[in-house]
Amino acid sequence: MSDAGREERLQIMLTDGELAALDDWRFARRMPSRAAAVRELLRLGLAAEGVDLASANRRSKDFGVTDADSRGRPNDQD
Repeated sequence: MSDAGREERLQIMLTDGELAALDDWRFARRMPSRAAAVRELLRLGLAAEGVDLASANRRSKDFGVTDADSRGRPNDQD
């Protein structure tokens, strides 16, 4: 890959209308590629939801239903 920091690939299916909207948005902002436009839209959407991308390196285990201590064991806090 040309971007060393991008190790994951995400494939999505779009309708003709969604693809046209993406391309229109991309061309209006002179984005270099569809991938760049999708990354920017994703960043904007996450920011609108209050997601701090600086702390985005969290792992799936950080999003559990129960609280856990540093060893992954449940805490008994109520």
